Amino acid sequence: MLIVIPQLLDREQARALGRTIAAAEWVDGNVTSGAGAALAKRNRQLPEAGEAAAHARMVVQEGLARSQLFLSAALPKRIFPPLFNRYGVGEGFGDHVDNAIRLLPDGTQMRTDLSATLFLNDPADYDGGELSIEGDFGRVAYKLEAGDMLLYPSTSLHHVTEVTRGERIASFFWLESLVRDGGAREALFDLDQSVQALAAERGGDDAQVLRLTKLYHNLIRRWAF
Repeated sequence: MLIVIPQLLDREQARALGRTIAAAEWVDGNVTSGAGAALAKRNRQLPEAGEAAAHARMVVQEGLARSQLFLSAALPKRIFPPLFNRYGVGEGFGDHVDNAIRLLPDGTQMRTDLSATLFLNDPADYDGGELSIEGDFGRVAYKLEAGDMLLYPSTSLHHVTEVTRGERIASFFWLESLVRDGGAREALFDLDQSVQALAAERGGDDAQVLRLTKLYHNLIRRWAF
């Protein structure tokens, strides 16, 4: 399931954040690559320990906490602290699959069920730089507005096309969902969106809304771990 989260950050907030981190010092993007991905990766990354990264992480995490659409789609259990990368002219990231397990800063491990890319500058700022994803849905490419975020399965083969003009700046991270199975997670998302729409139309105390709400939470009890 691919889901666009429109305006996780307000467009101007996202652009301002992109400009702020662009002025910081950057390092080779392979600091977070697995051995296979490193062969295909050409970009730069914001050092995780710096003040710029700490501020940017806080802004993104606040946006995630505010987004009901993100929470409904991801059902997050653990979220890897957001990272930040930039692609200039001649840089890109060839086909790869994200690592199945990531080590969190506290030393614990998390499974990567979903990957996320949050765009921090406008599509008009650069040529190329599309996020191309292959899966059961075929292959699709995304180049979203500043502040928009894409959620996609970490199991998918994907790449970032070479930038030929300008620069692409984004945040990226992974998350472990409460519901491991992608099909179950998609069904829960569809059910939750329908419950919310029905509740807005009929009211939260409507008998059918309550019945579907009970079903939603009982399915989470069955599938979550």
